[in-house]
Amino acid sequence: MAKKVNREEVLDYQTYSDTREELRAPAQVAKSVRRIHLGPHLTFLFENHLTTLYQIQEMMRVERIVKEADIQHEIDTYNGLLADPGNLSCTLLIEIPEPEVRDQLLRDWLGLEKHLYVKTRSGERGMAQFDAGQVGSDRLSSVQYLKFSLQGHDPVAIGCDFPLYRHEQELTEEQRQALQQDMQE
Repeated sequence: MAKKVNREEVLDYQTYSDTREELRAPAQVAKSVRRIHLGPHLTFLFENHLTTLYQIQEMMRVERIVKEADIQHEIDTYNGLLADPGNLSCTLLIEIPEPEVRDQLLRDWLGLEKHLYVKTRSGERGMAQFDAGQVGSDRLSSVQYLKFSLQGHDPVAIGCDFPLYRHEQELTEEQRQALQQDMQE
């Protein structure tokens, strides 16, 4: 498994709040290189140990979580989003600012989850694995958690071959290196 966040790494929300700016900077750098836009409406935020720890800390700060069981619940939930070694995980944001357009497209795009992929250097596609609970019978959720099975093959592009949203984005060298490193965690 990818390196999981353990309880000893997680600060209480007040200590985190006091040191947030210095702890936030490296997480923001990690997030920026792992943020990949695909066409005008899809953003993939690839996750690793550091970005996951950051999300846990932010949830604890915002929700002022102090009970040990609640802290462990956040850790377990976010750790569950991390991929096994040789694979990738990400948060997919479907970003459509206009509410009426968003509502219609989330209905029209039902089935999109079967058409997202990461392309490897060998040309093979690792198809997205969605959480079935996030796909309704009549529409998608605008936030999805995905995993891509790549069996250690180097990622070079991300794409979608859904008939209503065909796009492919080649990864930059910096993105390829970051994702390859994440697959080795």
